[in-house]
Amino acid sequence: MATLYNGGAEKSLVNMLNEFSSDRYEIDLLLFKKRGMFLKQVPSYVNVLETPQDLKRMFGTAKDSGLLLPWRLLGNLIARIFTRNVHTMRGMRWKYFYSPTIKNIEQSYDVAIAYLSDEILWYVDEKVKAKRKIGWIHNDYRSAGYSRKYDYPHLERMSGIVSISNHCVEIIKEEFPEFATKTYMVENITSAKVIRQKAAEFMPKEYTAEMRILSVGRLHEQKGFDLAIDAAAILKERNIDFCWYVIGAGDIENELKERIYARKVQDCFVLLGVRENPYPYIENCTIFVQTSRYEGKSVVLDEAKILAKPIIATNYPTVKDQLKNRKEGILVSMDAKGIADGIEELLNNKEKQQELSSYLSAHKYDNCEEIQKYCELIDG
Repeated sequence: MATLYNGGAEKSLVNMLNEFSSDRYEIDLLLFKKRGMFLKQVPSYVNVLETPQDLKRMFGTAKDSGLLLPWRLLGNLIARIFTRNVHTMRGMRWKYFYSPTIKNIEQSYDVAIAYLSDEILWYVDEKVKAKRKIGWIHNDYRSAGYSRKYDYPHLERMSGIVSISNHCVEIIKEEFPEFATKTYMVENITSAKVIRQKAAEFMPKEYTAEMRILSVGRLHEQKGFDLAIDAAAILKERNIDFCWYVIGAGDIENELKERIYARKVQDCFVLLGVRENPYPYIENCTIFVQTSRYEGKSVVLDEAKILAKPIIATNYPTVKDQLKNRKEGILVSMDAKGIADGIEELLNNKEKQQELSSYLSAHKYDNCEEIQKYCELIDG
């Protein structure tokens, strides 16, 4: 795994490790950066390895790179010049600059799992010795713009390819029909018991407005928070009384802050940063809004469903795998006006809010039994 910062894949990994029986497997966990708020949630029976120095040189801080810093910077520069897509850029950088400097792991394993795509997948394929290798793809492969050119040889050598929703699996099979027989759907692990316990721990002190909108996710173009800010500006122009809170961190934080000020919504759109326990924020919001451009299967959307919160979600390609329109939430068009219209409709309709919450409360959304599928996949 890359890190254990905030993120759906990171949370899913930690949930999976906690659901395993501690005497079933001996597990080493290798992080490209040994840090992140989920690190202390890794169960004690899992051996978290020290990140090898060669990985630190390529993926750590500039100081970690040492004498290889010019080589690393050159690889980044050339890859950016000759490619436009971020995944293709990573592929070129890995093949010609990063991989040649990174050593193989000496330890041999029964099974090696790449729990993310791109460099994680390529590393497990090239640098790890294992009888069987499994690669996880946590997103809609096509919408995310992954690089078939660079992924193909690595996926070809995987014993299994896993994605997290039926729609995502079908897309992988369409992109790689020759790998269809070794492609599987296994959902992210979500525990309703743990989520409800954590949701009751406190009332967020930041919640001062009566109408509280909440979004959770990495501050990344994928999550559509630029659309959220524009939607907030529309709602403010309509004199809707609300405050929109966002939990998460990411590489476009400064861009979003600039957009917040440019759209003059700093009084009603608040970037909270990372929260180790986001569940009280979900539990005590008025409505939960997901503005994503694409997803695999959203972990936080399932968590909002478990806590029975009225949901607004953009109509991205895989959302219907996860949200029944007008029963579990309201799907809106992927633009600021559509998002604003959906929020206004729901904020002004307490009866609909209650109807959605009641439906969600009456249904089961955790899936701890899914751990058996993980075990079957690992055991081969």
